[in-house]
Amino acid sequence: MSDPIRLDIEDSIAIITLARPEKLNALDEAMIAGLAAAAERIDRHGSIRAAILTGEGKGFCAGGDIAAWGKVSPLDMGQRWVRDGHRVFDALTRLRAPLIAAINGHALGGGLELAATADIRIAEEQAKFGLPETGIGMVPGWSGTQRLVTRFGAAAVRRLALTGEIVTAERALQLGLIDEIAPRGHGLEQARELARKISARAPVANAVAKQMINAAEGEDAAAAIEILAGSLVSYTDDLKEGVASFVEKRPPQFKGQ
Repeated sequence: MSDPIRLDIEDSIAIITLARPEKLNALDEAMIAGLAAAAERIDRHGSIRAAILTGEGKGFCAGGDIAAWGKVSPLDMGQRWVRDGHRVFDALTRLRAPLIAAINGHALGGGLELAATADIRIAEEQAKFGLPETGIGMVPGWSGTQRLVTRFGAAAVRRLALTGEIVTAERALQLGLIDEIAPRGHGLEQARELARKISARAPVANAVAKQMINAAEGEDAAAAIEILAGSLVSYTDDLKEGVASFVEKRPPQFKGQ
C-alpha cells in the first residue's frame, strides 16, 4: 500500500498531497498521522518558504472517512478522533511557512475544514464545498464551527452547516470560502505560481506577518506573543551578558542594550 500522504520538496516549496484517490481522499487515522508528520517536517525544514496542500485524483478531500469513525465509541470519538484531528489541523494552520490549498475537487465536511487551515485557497472551477455532517446525525468536528466562523464568517458557515447545501466554486468565492478560481486541472499550477511569489519575499518577515495575522484571528495568540517577545530579546546584548555571566559564575553587568 502506498503512503496516503506524500510530501515533496521543490526548492523552497513543500507540496503535501492527499493520496487516497479511490476514497476521494477521505481522511482516516493513517492520513491524520501522515499530515502530522508532514507538518512537523515542514516546520523543521529551514529552507521551506511556502507550502501547498492538494489532493490526488478527482477530489481534494471528501472529509472524514465514515468507515473509519462510524464505529468509534462515543468516548473515543471525542478523546481520539476529534482531538487528533484538531491537533493536526492546528499544526497545519500554525506552520511558519504560508500554506496554500490547491483545491482540485470536492472539499466537503472535514475537507472544507482542512482547506480552512490554509492561508490562501485556490479552487478549480469544478470544485464543490459544503458541511453535510448534520444530514447523517453528526456535527462538524475539526473546527468547522470555530476556525471556519473566524475565517469565513458566521452567516456563511451557519447556512452550510444547518442546510447541508453544497455550493459551487463560484458561490464559494462569493461567500469568502476561497480566494481564487482556477481552470480545471490548473489549480496546482496556479498555487505553485503564488508559492513562488511568496518564496521570493523575506521569509522571516512573512513568517512573523503570518503569526500576527493568526493571533488576530485567535490562533494561539498567547504563544505568538511569547514567540515574538523571545525572538526580540534574543538579539540583545543583555541576553548575551546574562548567559556569559551564568557560565562564568559571576554577577551580570546589564547595560539595557
